[in-house]
Amino acid sequence: MSSIEKIETDVGDTERGAARSGARPALGNHGLLIISWIAPFVVLVAWEWLAQSGWLSPQVLPAPSKVARTAFKLLLSGSLLNDLGVSLLRAAAGFAIGGSIGFALGTLVGFSRTAQALIDRSVQMIRAIPFLAMVPLVIVWFGVGEGEKIFLVSLGVAFPIYINTTLGIRQVDPKLLELGRVQGLGTWQTVGRIILPGALPSVLTGVRYSLATAWLALVVAETIGAQSGLGFLAMDAREFLRTDVIVLTILIYALIGVAADSIARLLERRLLAWHPNYGDAAR
Repeated sequence: MSSIEKIETDVGDTERGAARSGARPALGNHGLLIISWIAPFVVLVAWEWLAQSGWLSPQVLPAPSKVARTAFKLLLSGSLLNDLGVSLLRAAAGFAIGGSIGFALGTLVGFSRTAQALIDRSVQMIRAIPFLAMVPLVIVWFGVGEGEKIFLVSLGVAFPIYINTTLGIRQVDPKLLELGRVQGLGTWQTVGRIILPGALPSVLTGVRYSLATAWLALVVAETIGAQSGLGFLAMDAREFLRTDVIVLTILIYALIGVAADSIARLLERRLLAWHPNYGDAAR
């Protein structure tokens, strides 16, 4: 055996051994998780130092320690938990309604060119309208009660799920559909075993986008005529120049966004465990 052939054999044996042992990067999941929080921690420390040293005015950007004390006081009074609970309920209701509508329309358009001709143009026109432009009309329809807020959240949630559901169905590999026909699968079996599982990665991507959009729409909705919720808490604090409360609400929105995205990622890992890019093999 020549030296080149021996090297190629050794490399091949090494690669096969690594594949059999399930070799993974030196940094595990916990290590990567810690690394992902280093930048936010550094920003937090720098922010505290700048505020304590007088570089940042308390009226412009209060120190994180002051924001933490404000959060503790609001927790003791019960107002923070009440406003947080109200906002979460509004977001959940809007997400359920808008997500169901978006998935139903996306599925219909994904399967039918006729449905696309009837529905898609109108949906895209409505999607192009900014939230703030819709607010006056929504207030005329629903007033400034809960209906207005849930409607705006539903509207924002529906579009990402609609677009990604349609895209996912349209991008299913034609070879898989041909395989289903060869195997003698009926229409509903093909949909349940090939098309919907194949579209699921795109649908879950839409869910992740819609979770962020839900909070964006809720912020807009809660700044108009609200008597409770995180948006109301921020607007009330603005009237009294309570920048610590305003910063607190912004941080809560950020933490909720991170938590929602983590839940969406967990769903991806659970529902797409069979997929090479989402299951244990991808981690």
